Amino acid sequence: MTTPDDLVTRLRAGSRERRATRVRGPELRSVEDVSGPGGLPLRRYRPADGDRPLLVFLHGGGFVLGDLDTHDRVCRRIALTCELDVLAVDYRLAPEHPYPAGVEDAVAVLRQSRPAAVAGDSAGGFLAIAACMALRDEGSRLPAVQALFCPNTDLTLAGPSVIEKGTGHGLDAETLAVFVESFVPDPAARRAASPLHADDFADLPSALVVTAEHDPLRDEGDAYARRLALAGVPVRHRCEPSLEHGFIQNDDPAAEAAQNRIFADLRDLVPR
Repeated sequence: MTTPDDLVTRLRAGSRERRATRVRGPELRSVEDVSGPGGLPLRRYRPADGDRPLLVFLHGGGFVLGDLDTHDRVCRRIALTCELDVLAVDYRLAPEHPYPAGVEDAVAVLRQSRPAAVAGDSAGGFLAIAACMALRDEGSRLPAVQALFCPNTDLTLAGPSVIEKGTGHGLDAETLAVFVESFVPDPAARRAASPLHADDFADLPSALVVTAEHDPLRDEGDAYARRLALAGVPVRHRCEPSLEHGFIQNDDPAAEAAQNRIFADLRDLVPR
């Protein structure tokens, strides 16, 4: 019988294998590993000399996978194409470090670096949202933009797309359930931890929310964009047709076309 821990071990091994085969991203003026708050590992990407706005990037991986290397290509492409400095965060992972550890790491980096934007895909989107909500509630400075790609916003996994798209589209509902269990072991605590079920969506950063047609997390990402708009937060939102979860990592023509649309949005939205 496969246990959740066995699945996490297998998924981490698969993530390392994929990392080794990914196409390398573009060369930049400098890429430097640095230490963040409490010694947290960070990686700073600079596309050229001179000052540019800073974007903090939080990688996806279901709260249990991913590191500075798995999303290196994405960060390089954002830095070069959007003319931004990018600071990638190697936040603590579950199940060794369950909620709220990853959120606390994201908050600490945003508080220290004071970026113009924060971005995240999948679980990284969750952390970006949760960190912005925490900073707003404590009265700290917020990024001007939150950029979210296939974000996880509802740990209850109640969106219809979890069932509709939860088999045969890359990210399975069974795997999602293991991710959530690893991150928030207590089922009774998952709703309160979920950004989608927050009481207040006002005064959050302007948002770019991009979901994918064949993503189990599609509905909760779409719902988050609607909640922001109802609260008066400026939102640029679209669901990319024909794509699956995690397309931000892919190098096929359809995924790269969608990535180019995202990069154009970021160039437009991040204040200079």
